[in-house]
Amino acid sequence: MTASSFGTGLRRAFAFPNPVNEYAARSTAGVIVLLSLVTLVLGLAAGWGWLLWLIALGFWLRVAGGPRYSPVGRLAVHVIAPRIGKPRLVAGPPKRFAQGIGAVVSTAAALFWSLGLAPVAWALLGVLIVAASLEAFAGFCLGCWIFGRLQSAGVIPESVCEACNNISLRRA
Repeated sequence: MTASSFGTGLRRAFAFPNPVNEYAARSTAGVIVLLSLVTLVLGLAAGWGWLLWLIALGFWLRVAGGPRYSPVGRLAVHVIAPRIGKPRLVAGPPKRFAQGIGAVVSTAAALFWSLGLAPVAWALLGVLIVAASLEAFAGFCLGCWIFGRLQSAGVIPESVCEACNNISLRRA
């Protein structure tokens, strides 16, 4: 195996889909809302805050390779989204960025819970529930919006998501 083929295989293993089916992204967010609410209830009632680590792991798996490594992502892509209708394609880079924000927020919540700072963990989980609810039920991706603002400010180069900058490519 050459270094070049190893690098190609590694890039393929950690590739994020582009474009992304918006219905799959919204379905994933809906499942996250449900899992987060269950975690909040069980965490407050029975001390099951360790479930925060499972939520964080799911986000990191989706950041690493989209739905490929995530049970929630696979459920959304292969079971839920096909029942909603014909795919509606949107740019992948903002969705990956949004998953990254979810990974950071959920990991921070899990760390705070593990350090005995449960109120901070539950507040962060509340933020995650609000953001995922906006995506799932209103079709507004807060992470995608932040991505767009950062790209407009020049923090994220235009080359990261050409379709995000060129309106004619958004429907292509």
